[in-house]
Formats: sequence, C-alpha cells, structure tokens
Amino acid sequence: MNKKKFENIDEFKSMVNKPLPVGEWYTITQEMINDFANATLDKQWIHIDEKRAEKESPFQSTIAHGFMSVAMISKLLEEVFAIKSLKMGLNYGLNKVRFPNPVPVNSNLRLISSVNEIEEIEEIDNNGIKVTFNCLIEIKGKDKPACVAEFIAVLYE
Repeated sequence: MNKKKFENIDEFKSMVNKPLPVGEWYTITQEMINDFANATLDKQWIHIDEKRAEKESPFQSTIAHGFMSVAMISKLLEEVFAIKSLKMGLNYGLNKVRFPNPVPVNSNLRLISSVNEIEEIEEIDNNGIKVTFNCLIEIKGKDKPACVAEFIAVLYE
C-alpha cells in the first residue's frame, strides 16, 4: 500500500472529495474480539463463546462487535495517510453509522475512505481543522461491508 503523505494541513486540504489509498487487510482474531469484549464489558455469547456460536449462531462462529469496526477507523486512517506537520489528532464523532454485515472471526477487513469535508477551526490558535471522512470497512469476499460511517476528526499542527 502507498501511504499518502502531506507536508502540512494546507497541502492535505487538496483531498476534499478525493479518495485516500485503500488500506491493508487485517485479520480479526478471536483474541481481538475477546479483548474488545473485555474493554467494553459486552460479553454476549455471540462474540466470545466459540463452541456455542458454532452450534447455535446462524453465522456458525463468533462475530466481532459492530462497534469494534468503528473503533478501528482511527488506526486504519492513520495507516493510509500522514501529515508531517501534524502534532495530534482527536476523534470528534461519527455520522450515519451502519453495520450492514456481521464480521465472523478470522475475517479480513480493510478500509476504503475519502475526504468528504474539511472545516477550519477558528477558535484554535494552532491551525486546527475538522475533517469528515467517508469510511467503508470492507470484508474480504463479501458483497456488503462490515461498516459504513462518516468519521470526524480534529487535526492540529
């Protein structure tokens, strides 16, 4: 994958309405699902009980939490672009989040994204912007994605 690199925020602003590079595939392991279950206290059997899920679930395996896909967006975006002058970034929120397809354990996911909008943040002295990304988390071999969302981040130089 070719990570797209920018010198500064002004250069990054050219990305409005343009796609970012497609991300690398990530395998969603049972260990990752268990760690997410422990962190969120969502320990429903469809996520963590492998034997029961194999017998009783329509997916015949455990599945990742929908919010696990959303939680990965920050990291997945970080891997497809970089702004050299950036000092920090913060999650600002989400719009229009949907989970069209479950993610069975050992599925491969990757991010397909674009920059939808960039807004200046005038009350911040250090050249901050609010960026809205269109994000689709694809499941290898499936027609429908794991997650579609508008993800908003605030980036500071």
